[in-house]
Amino acid sequence: SGASNKSDQGGVLQTNNIHLKVCAPGDVPDTLAALRSSPATTKSKAKFVLATDGHDLEAEDLTTGETIACRYRDFPDHFGFFLPLAGITTVKQIRESAFDIKATGRLNRLYVQLLRDNPDWGTAERRHDMNHFMARLIFLFFAEDTSILNGEDLFTATVSQMSTKDSANTHEVIGELFRAMNTDIKDRATADLPRWADTFPYVNGGLFSGSSDVPRFSKIARSYLLHIGSLDWTRINPDIFGSMIQAVADDEERGALGMHYTSVPNILKVLNPLFLDDLNAELAAAGDNRRKLGNLRKRLSNIRVFDPACGSGNFLVIAYKQMRAIEFEINTRRGEGDRQTEIPLTNFRGIELRDFPAEIARLALIIAEYQCDVTYRGQKEALAEFLPLDAMNWITCGNALRLDWLSICPPTGTGVKFQADDLFMSPLDQAQIDFENEGGETYICGNPPYLGSTWQSKEQKADLQRIFEGRTKSWKSLDYVAGWFIKAADYGLHTPTVSVFVTTNSICQGQQVPILWPLIFKTGHEIAFAHTSFKWANLASHNAGVTVAIVAISNHAGQVRKLFSLGDGGETVLKETTEISAYLTAGATVIVEKRTQPVADISKMIFGNKVVDGGHLRLSRSELDMLSVPIAARSKFFRPMVGSSDFIKGETNFCLWIQDEDLMEAMQYPEIAARIEAVRQLRSESRDASANQMAARSHQFREMREGNMWTIVLPRITSGNREYLPVGLVGKETVISSQSFAIFDEPIWLISLISSRLHLAWIGTVCGRTRTDFAYSNTLGWNTFPVPKLTEKNRADLTAAAEGILLAREAHFPATIADL
Repeated sequence: SGASNKSDQGGVLQTNNIHLKVCAPGDVPDTLAALRSSPATTKSKAKFVLATDGHDLEAEDLTTGETIACRYRDFPDHFGFFLPLAGITTVKQIRESAFDIKATGRLNRLYVQLLRDNPDWGTAERRHDMNHFMARLIFLFFAEDTSILNGEDLFTATVSQMSTKDSANTHEVIGELFRAMNTDIKDRATADLPRWADTFPYVNGGLFSGSSDVPRFSKIARSYLLHIGSLDWTRINPDIFGSMIQAVADDEERGALGMHYTSVPNILKVLNPLFLDDLNAELAAAGDNRRKLGNLRKRLSNIRVFDPACGSGNFLVIAYKQMRAIEFEINTRRGEGDRQTEIPLTNFRGIELRDFPAEIARLALIIAEYQCDVTYRGQKEALAEFLPLDAMNWITCGNALRLDWLSICPPTGTGVKFQADDLFMSPLDQAQIDFENEGGETYICGNPPYLGSTWQSKEQKADLQRIFEGRTKSWKSLDYVAGWFIKAADYGLHTPTVSVFVTTNSICQGQQVPILWPLIFKTGHEIAFAHTSFKWANLASHNAGVTVAIVAISNHAGQVRKLFSLGDGGETVLKETTEISAYLTAGATVIVEKRTQPVADISKMIFGNKVVDGGHLRLSRSELDMLSVPIAARSKFFRPMVGSSDFIKGETNFCLWIQDEDLMEAMQYPEIAARIEAVRQLRSESRDASANQMAARSHQFREMREGNMWTIVLPRITSGNREYLPVGLVGKETVISSQSFAIFDEPIWLISLISSRLHLAWIGTVCGRTRTDFAYSNTLGWNTFPVPKLTEKNRADLTAAAEGILLAREAHFPATIADL
């Protein structure tokens, strides 16, 4: 077991990894329980425990609590469960897709090895060639296992047989195969193709056109290629695989397998209320009426789904598969089960900024179409119609905020042609796609980049400027996703449509509401349906905190609007209403804008004191105790200080609080003088001009606000799970940091107002949030709070309530606000 083995159960324990044990037959459950409760497991921070008797196997992820139980021989099918041991974070749906994980892992190893063997293919100039090469391989692996090619495992077997074992000519063999699949059968006689390449079909569709250049393969790379070919590619799941393969070509994403994967349930939160619920309702109403079923089938064929942030095509693939399922049910009821589909792939349009996900999106749709044909019509019919691929391009690679959506997905009843680069070819005029489509419907959906204003690049800020300049001067405060909403609203001016996006909840809260939503409403659009804030829980662990909303806008929203939310038990709750406000509440929109003064007769609330000190003016209690400053000087120059979380948790820190007239005395103490000098140096060297100006008074905070009697304190950020805002009262000696708001020397009945459920509901509606936490704003939440004129009796009652709150806290001392 080795000296490094820390197991106390007679097994093997790897620190920070796994504690496992081979046990006697039948003892697997008890052994797993012993490993789980083992002190050594806890001490060594093991992430997994595993027990097996050679026949059965059980394991548990101690971080998530998830478990697996299987026959020992089936252990390889569950390796995705253990990916965290390799530093790869995943989501549940992906962990359960053993094939997609295995395929992506092997493709990733091949990709990395090819770049190692061909460094020039990793440069910006050749990255597109590399990604295009990988798209060709993915298609071939799928095609050879689904009889699309002329023979089982034809591609892998040909490479294995015709390339030398030292791999010197592997690139030449693959290049000839690519050339064959780009050569029409009628041109084969003069193409001088090797006999072994001539057996490959003509694929067309632009997939193999252009350069047939192939990176050179080392022996290791050739081995990886053959290993990938040995997988059963009939098991590919295009809506999962697309997102995963996207990570292969992105250096930043390889450690977070599937981080962009959006689960089918989450996608259906968008697609069901957008149009699928209506289609299914019409199907139910049609029953076995052939005429009604025929009309519904015709409607299906005229529906266009447009995702202007399509990534690797998840939304489009799921929409296509759901519509094919409805069409098949129609055909079955009409006794036409083997009827050819009338739903064209060209009705599923997308825009994607990066070329590789765009190629994968098109490929995912092609694979989804073939799989649906096999499922609903049989493999013989599916094969007969699959090749050659159509050269038409339905996925456009480009910047969605700069492209003309009307040219990419033209209005119903027009025949606009968009000149674009074919994804699989060099730039050329796109083949005409007939979109006259009279009576058709257009639905826009997707999950665009969120990016708050702080995180936007110069290019992204320029994108927003192009859209919003001339509409509003405040566009710099908007999240990047706001650009998609305005583009969708502009699109809707030309043709009836419904547009729905997964978005940051912040565009429906706080300062962004009065900037964005009046512009959308001005175009005649209203909110057709929405899902209030929920955590995008299926993202990889490092993005698990993302909180989103789903918002649909339409210029023909109808009489009934649907507002979805999560109930206390996590279930989805539907509320039907005649209007949905910009704050995602039932009712008309009343825009709440910032105010510099309270609208009601209440005291002014201001920020606490901002420090800009690099930590030198602030101390913990232990740091203060270590100072050799006399007690009298400590009392004079140091004050207790509270911010946000420390106030809620009952923790007290300290700060230097020196008035100008006391500076010379304070500087006599070397420890104080050193801290002040450190602040002066930090502020002097700052790139912030205001910090430079503060260097002259480096003994002080930016503000020196304090109360003469007491201060009412309210943290700026507090948990969204609270039933009240954690407001409190501190003495005049306590300094309030900028992490909290303060009301100085005003009546304590204000505490009752702030801690009321009514005020919490107001803040939760009009103020922004950080994730699901409340983000309080004095100008947007306090100054706008509509308090009626209070009588002396009202104020007396509120004072008594505030005293009751404070006395209850005293009675439970030392319990903190967090505890209570």
